[in-house]
Amino acid sequence: MSPMVNGEVKSQPDPGWPEVKSGPLIVGGSLIGIGIAVAAVGLAIAGTHVVSAVRQWMQELETPPSQLALMKWEQAKTAAAAGANTWREHPNAKARLTRRAAPPSA
Repeated sequence: MSPMVNGEVKSQPDPGWPEVKSGPLIVGGSLIGIGIAVAAVGLAIAGTHVVSAVRQWMQELETPPSQLALMKWEQAKTAAAAGANTWREHPNAKARLTRRAAPPSA
């Protein structure tokens, strides 16, 4: 702060800081706030439309997504069981392989 001289404050700005007027800052901040509000309204409208479209699309499906997921899960379990069974029943799985003795180290 600048020192007081005879009860008055010096009005010269500090040379290390730029001089900023408050009017343009207030207008700019207000416009930013209005822009954010408009963007939020746009996001709400677009989001509502997308949710509505997805719900309508799901109602038009022949098989509901939950039932389709259950069918795919059953297919995956069956395929895994078949693969495991084939792996266990393969002739190479039944052969007992013995390890060769390590060559003597010199």
